[in-house]
Formats: sequence, structure tokens, C-alpha cells
Amino acid sequence: MIETVFRGEELPVEDRFERWRDLAFESHSPHEIRTDHTADFHGTMRLLDLGVLQVTTFSCPPLDSARTPALIRRSDPEIYYLSVPLRGHMGVVQDDRETLVGQGELVMIGSSHPYRGLLGAEGGTVSAAEMLIPRALLRRPAGLADERSALRVPGRSGMGALFIDFLTGLATDTTSYGSSDSARLGVVALELAGALLAHLLADQEPPETFQHALAMRVHRYIHQHLTDPELTPGRIAAAHHISVRSLHRLFHRQDTTVSAYIRRQRLERARRDLADPGLRTRPVHAIAARWGFPRPADFTRAFRAAYGMPPKDFRHLAQGTSRR
Repeated sequence: MIETVFRGEELPVEDRFERWRDLAFESHSPHEIRTDHTADFHGTMRLLDLGVLQVTTFSCPPLDSARTPALIRRSDPEIYYLSVPLRGHMGVVQDDRETLVGQGELVMIGSSHPYRGLLGAEGGTVSAAEMLIPRALLRRPAGLADERSALRVPGRSGMGALFIDFLTGLATDTTSYGSSDSARLGVVALELAGALLAHLLADQEPPETFQHALAMRVHRYIHQHLTDPELTPGRIAAAHHISVRSLHRLFHRQDTTVSAYIRRQRLERARRDLADPGLRTRPVHAIAARWGFPRPADFTRAFRAAYGMPPKDFRHLAQGTSRR
């Protein structure tokens, strides 16, 4: 695991705030940072590189920060900050909304919209853990609050608690991991963040709207992976952050099963290929294998059941050729 550690006490007092601020700029994005403790600044920062994302733990005196339109125009890494206070509290003012979170809560902020952050603690030091995720890897679902506003997530139970436990565990763990372990942890973290957002979306949308949107996403995913022999209910469910049981219930509402839907879509793709004159020289078994039927006999039986004739007869009929 690639780790960067900053300890202010290792520097002269007059250099501590500036160096801490510079590291925050490099790891996060440029902010205007103000504090009444520049002359006696005591701060730490620990950065963990998990490949696809970064986890940061920091401590500092109470301060204000601002991500202004000018700074966004100058540099925007297009990331989401998922922040959990470990000590003290965090306030965010974004799009004229104020969000305040304390220990056991999470706030999600995007770097592409202006905001002001306030870190405070009664007579002491503020500390927090943050996960920094590229926006391209964690698309905020449509309908999940306004992306210009900070999102507060309760963390006392359920998915919020699970995510916060994972994040704080990473932030406070002193174990030395290898590069391959770090990459795997990054993938797990990304999947967990996606599952958290999917859970929040399920809570915000009416059940019918969410189920319809989920069904559309699942159908699109299946269509995009029909040639993949590893297209299984488990893989489909994992890609959409739901259980296999929930996936089966989704298709039950459509009066079908996951396997039947996949088989029907594969047969339809094979039927189109058999009717395509440009593919007339491609063997039937090759078309069948491309669409997930490695055994010709199984393909012939399924095709006959669906279309009333063997695939070879259909090809001759569709292309206006005679059998030889």
C-alpha cells in the first residue's frame, strides 16, 4: 500500500500550516483554507493509495475551507469526497443548503460545485476519515438528491453503518498491505460505495419507479454481456449491488426467470445472425457458440422450441436459399 504520512510536529511551527495545506491541495483539490491557529498549527495527514481511489485520515484545529468557482475553473479533479468525522463535526454549505454531520454520520460532496466547509470541535482538534472516488467510477444515480448539494447519510445502522465501519477501519488500520491487496481493497471500497448509493436511491424513489429503473438497467447489462459465458445471476446481481434473491424477484414480477430471459435474448441474437446474408458462410454451430450455446444439440432444441423449426431450416427460409 502506498502511504504518505504528514506529522506537523516534525516541522518548525511556522511551516506547519502551509505544508499541511499544500498536501491537502495535492491530495484533494485546491481550497481556500482559513484558521485562527496558523501560529500554533498542529495537524496530521495520512494518505492511502488504493489504486482506483484514495483514503485520507487527517487531524487539525478548527478551520474553514471553501471550494470557489474560480478554483473549480482552475482545476477540477472531478471526485466525490465521502467524509466521516472521527472527532468533532463537519458542516457543509452548498447550493444554499447547510448540512451538518457528526460522529456516526457521513457527508458526500462533489468537487465540481462550489461549497464551504467548516470543521469544528469544542476546545480541541478535529479529525476525519475521507474516501476520494473519481466521479467517473461512481456515478451518482439520477434522482438521488441534487448533485450540487451535499448529501448527508445516517450511519447508525444498515448500509451507512457498514460503509462507515469499513472506511474508519481502513483509515485507522496500521497493517502494511501489499500492492495487490491495496488494489483489491480499492475495488471492494468502490463496490461498497456504489451499494450505499443504490440503497439510498431505493429509499428515495417510489418502489415502482425504482423497480422499473432497476429492471431497465439490468436488461441493458444483460444485452451488453450476452456473449459472455460467465453471465450468471450472481454476476448480474453483483454488478447492480443487489442480492441474487432480489434479482430473481425482479424477473418474477415480469413473469419470467433470469435464465429464461437470457436464453430468449441469446436466441433472438442468433436468429438475427442466421437471417443475415452477410453471415451465410458462418457455420450454425459458430453462431450458436457466439451467443452462449456451446452444444449444437442444445441450441437446435432451444431454437426449435422458440421458433418452430431447426436453425438450419430457418436460415434457408430467411435467406431464400434451398437446402443442399
